[in-house]
Amino acid sequence: MIDLLYFAWVRERIGLDGETLPCPAGVATVADLLDWLSDRSPAHTAALADRSAIRVAVDQVFAGPGTPVTAGCEVAIFPPVTGG
Repeated sequence: MIDLLYFAWVRERIGLDGETLPCPAGVATVADLLDWLSDRSPAHTAALADRSAIRVAVDQVFAGPGTPVTAGCEVAIFPPVTGG
């Protein structure tokens, strides 16, 4: 299983705070996971359409597209955070 957490407008567009899903076959990286999630529903497609507008953390560490994703990990998806 993979624990997915959604924050800010990503959460609003998907309509969920998070999901716990079986680790999909063929998903080995963050990029694979985002591609797979985009096909789950129109809401997921809309939320994940612009990959430059989202950030991902795997097990609370910022992650890039090639970061490995495995069963048992926590993946957070959120917009970039700015300060001021």
